[in-house]
Amino acid sequence: MSAATGANPAVFAGGYRRPMRPQALAPLFASLQSLSGVGPRVLKLFARLLPGPTEEPRVIDLLFHLPAGIIDRSDRPLIAEARAGAIVTLDITVLAHEPPPRGRARVPYRIRCEDGSSGVMLVYFHARPDYLQRLLPVGARRLVSGRFDLYDGLAQMTHPDHVVPPEDAARMPLIEPVYPLTAGLSSKVVLKAAAQALERLPAIDEWQDPAWLDRRKWPAFAPALRQAHAPSALPDLEPSHPARARLAFDELLANQLALALVRGRIKKASGRPLKGDGQIRAAINAALPYSLTGAQRMALAEITADMASPDRMLRLLQGDVGSGKTVVALHAMATAVEAGAQAALMAPTEVLARQHHRTIAPLAEKAGMTVALLTGREKGKTREKLLAGFAGGDIQIAIGTHALFQEDVAFRDLGLAVVDEQHRFGVHQRLALQSKGRSAADMLVMTATPIPRTLLMTHYGDMDVSRLHEKPAGRQPVATRALPLERIAEVTDRLASAIRSGAQAYWVCPLVEESEKLDVAAAEERYAALQKQFGPRVALLHGKMPAARKDEVMAAFAAGDIAILVATTVIEVGVDVPNATIMVIEHAERFGLSQLHQLRGRVGRGTGKSSCILLYQQPLGETARSRISILRQTEDGFLIAEEDLRLRGGGELLGTRQSGLPAFRLAELPRDEELLAAARDDARLILSRDARLEGARGQALRTLLYLFGRDDAIRLLSAG
Repeated sequence: MSAATGANPAVFAGGYRRPMRPQALAPLFASLQSLSGVGPRVLKLFARLLPGPTEEPRVIDLLFHLPAGIIDRSDRPLIAEARAGAIVTLDITVLAHEPPPRGRARVPYRIRCEDGSSGVMLVYFHARPDYLQRLLPVGARRLVSGRFDLYDGLAQMTHPDHVVPPEDAARMPLIEPVYPLTAGLSSKVVLKAAAQALERLPAIDEWQDPAWLDRRKWPAFAPALRQAHAPSALPDLEPSHPARARLAFDELLANQLALALVRGRIKKASGRPLKGDGQIRAAINAALPYSLTGAQRMALAEITADMASPDRMLRLLQGDVGSGKTVVALHAMATAVEAGAQAALMAPTEVLARQHHRTIAPLAEKAGMTVALLTGREKGKTREKLLAGFAGGDIQIAIGTHALFQEDVAFRDLGLAVVDEQHRFGVHQRLALQSKGRSAADMLVMTATPIPRTLLMTHYGDMDVSRLHEKPAGRQPVATRALPLERIAEVTDRLASAIRSGAQAYWVCPLVEESEKLDVAAAEERYAALQKQFGPRVALLHGKMPAARKDEVMAAFAAGDIAILVATTVIEVGVDVPNATIMVIEHAERFGLSQLHQLRGRVGRGTGKSSCILLYQQPLGETARSRISILRQTEDGFLIAEEDLRLRGGGELLGTRQSGLPAFRLAELPRDEELLAAARDDARLILSRDARLEGARGQALRTLLYLFGRDDAIRLLSAG
């Protein structure tokens, strides 16, 4: 439930302000810099480790960052019996300090010790002699714990993790949690910060049903967090451990409650029936060069039934690559126009918005509808004219980007809002567009990423769902081959032959460590190499290019002036060039399965025989091998999406880090599918008994929503 609707993050569509979270929770939402030992430098490292909803990590973000392993310090052998490579705790006596010679800073500081059975050398690099002399004075006994090694046959321990006098043995943890770390951030710093964070946990009323907790043998929330941060054995790290399962369920329940509240708000708000006489839709069908598929007709029947209802529609249309979602959306918009209203289609990028305009405008105009495009590029008098057309009703269908829900955009009577690639927008961007109507508009959202059932429940649970399983007649199967990068010369030779025959090709360059700058550099390098071989009929397209230049390149490619389009994943969605029949994906092992399927879907859109070549770096890992094997076996996007979820989890599949979708920190799908189903049932039961969360349990559940960052749901409750 992301919120990104304007300069003031506390104000949302409809003018409501973010509600204030309870004061008792304030210590948990304070910056991590409020903890001892976390200064500006360490805070930056934590920001890298704990990506959250705010730029600066908070105490709650660290509380939800659980240990991934343990160090067992209970092995206390004599030096003579210690095993090389083991973590041990030794009871030693300090014999002598051996500082490095003057001017030899790279030589380590050594401290000779023994325990009666043998000797051991404690080794410190870049040491402070005064500190080590206080910590390990000559003649003193100390307990030292760390990794025991043999170096040239001599026993040593480099930078012991713990050094304490025997009388303080209780201070040394026998079992120590191991947290996921990032470069530059030590385990000690995270341990110390996590201990302080746990001390800030306030007394919180229980929001779970007592009978459910008893049946599951789950602890309360605060004890569950403390247990999760203090594992005493390997089984404590398992997702099935009562403390971890409890926390995962809490997160899933917050998600399901928030979605149910959004859905309830939408269903409760006044809608209006939108019924058309079918004349415009008939004209569209007459202009189409093909007949609608059975799946398209079924989806349209569900959509028109929703629109004819007095309740507001909120429906997700999910269809595989090339399944014909845009035509379904056009029919839905035509229904709104037939009923005397307007419609708007919002796309996440200018390339995709212009693609939709090119597809829709000729069909709409043949059917007698007026269509206009609004992006960030339309300025001055052009923009003023468009805004006047929307406000006066002269423009019946608006197509555009985020520009459509800006404050100065008004419609005479917006009846239907269509949002493409829904996962790229937050819920408030959706609501902002929907609220542009006199009464809130019906909403149809579309995605070309087939979504597994578990992810539908967590990310789209506020919507009814229509699926397009079939591909329109004429769509060609795509022959998929995988080759090692060493054979790239064969690929370019085959490409040369195909281009001489009039073919066009995409060449998609690799993802590089999730860095767009590096992605662009890889694309530019490949572009230069291909241009040397093929000449000026090679072009480059990437997300950093000016919008006008991107449009020029795409127009030239669509016109056939460009033979090879070298691109980053900017062409993943929406680009439609039927004559392009070859897709080369370089470093295919770096892409997710659904993303590879989306890219492959850019070809096979015309009548020509199409192929997709996956170039991979050897040796292939097991997951990458599975991806490529699945892709070669099937073109069924829904099957591919389920396999992708199994291989790499839900957050990666939908790209939640980029999209504003809730990325789970304690739950994991599909592993926790059973808990998700239970959370969904519980959310429905809760709201059937206390729709506004005003009772004792309801108030506690509001705390749950705050803790897991679902403030938007409470805003909807506050709005009435």
